Amino acid sequence: MAVNWTAPEAASLLPIAGVKIGVAEAGVRKANRKDLTVFLLDAGSAVAGVFTQNRYCAAPVQVCREHLGAKHGIRALVINTGNANAGTGAPGLVDARATCIALARQLSVSPEQILPFSTGVIMEPLPVDRIVAGLPAALADAQADHWLKAAEGIMTTDTVPKAASRQAQLGGKTVSITGISKGAGMIRPNMATMLGFLATDAAVDAALLPELAKRLADASFNRVTVDGDTSTNDSFVVIATGQAGNAPVTDLASADGQALLAAMTEVARTLAHAIVRDGEGATKFIAVRVEGGKSTDECLKVAYAIAHSPLVKTAFFASDPNLGRILAAVGYAGITDLDQGLIELHLDDVHVVSQGGRRPEYREEDGARVMAQTEITIRVGLGRGEVSDTVWTCDFSHDYVTINADYRS
Repeated sequence: MAVNWTAPEAASLLPIAGVKIGVAEAGVRKANRKDLTVFLLDAGSAVAGVFTQNRYCAAPVQVCREHLGAKHGIRALVINTGNANAGTGAPGLVDARATCIALARQLSVSPEQILPFSTGVIMEPLPVDRIVAGLPAALADAQADHWLKAAEGIMTTDTVPKAASRQAQLGGKTVSITGISKGAGMIRPNMATMLGFLATDAAVDAALLPELAKRLADASFNRVTVDGDTSTNDSFVVIATGQAGNAPVTDLASADGQALLAAMTEVARTLAHAIVRDGEGATKFIAVRVEGGKSTDECLKVAYAIAHSPLVKTAFFASDPNLGRILAAVGYAGITDLDQGLIELHLDDVHVVSQGGRRPEYREEDGARVMAQTEITIRVGLGRGEVSDTVWTCDFSHDYVTINADYRS
């Protein structure tokens, strides 16, 4: 059960002019489950993506990078769950391209105008024949209001679909933004075992979209972690169909650019938080904020050291205020000239550590009270500068081991 997250109502998700979505049951890994999704994009839509930094990346990630680089204009996405098509060598690339060719033939476009995505078990051949056989049903299902169905169709170990919508005003025009994501384990930024798809009907200069996608990822999906494992298939795609009638956004620093960025960031961050809330076996949603750093890099080093520590995460699962584990993580994060005498630590409103040592007024029952909550903020002060940053994570429970031990069965 996800921490304070429930599936949205389908009616709450805004259709995006220029996008239609179809979902089908192709039997990729298991029968009788939604596992094949297509996004159909009107001509003229701008598309950009951010992908895993794992050097052992999946075949569809490699093909997506190739097709986006070709700049032919993306007309469709095809997404399968149940099989990651990763660790499959040259045959995996052939299979990913075959999927694109099959959908391109159905749509009378070129294969380079298709982006393929896969998620699921690694090192198993992609059942291309099942995917190809399922494409007609997915295409026949395509509707503008199928965002929730798509959120369900891309799930793996997720317990709940993840989707969100917002609107913004750009130059007197109302623009809509809707997105979905999936992910629950093997979650670590750069990016995670996640898929994210975010679309808007706003007009955005195509040349600006790669920067927009990176800015959005850095503010959301690149600030979450469940277990520290960087996956092979992570993909976050941003689509702008340009059908809202606004003057095209050409500069993110402009008033319209800032309004669009704020609204899209809100959706992306909601989707990223939903992944952490649905982390495998998670019972708590934890924000780790590091303040007083010299740089973003060192703030993130400390935040991730805390967020990845199995000792910290299991303490939070047990609601055990064994907070020396947090201080130890701060110390080994990699800041070589850290002055431990300047460290401050808060749990929500409870001031635990001052000037590097236990604050005399701190009572363990206060720490236990905070750690019993389902949502907690850890705040660390480094006393080194003016920079701060935040990472979101979850605890480790018994169920995390159970889920991952049984994943392939």
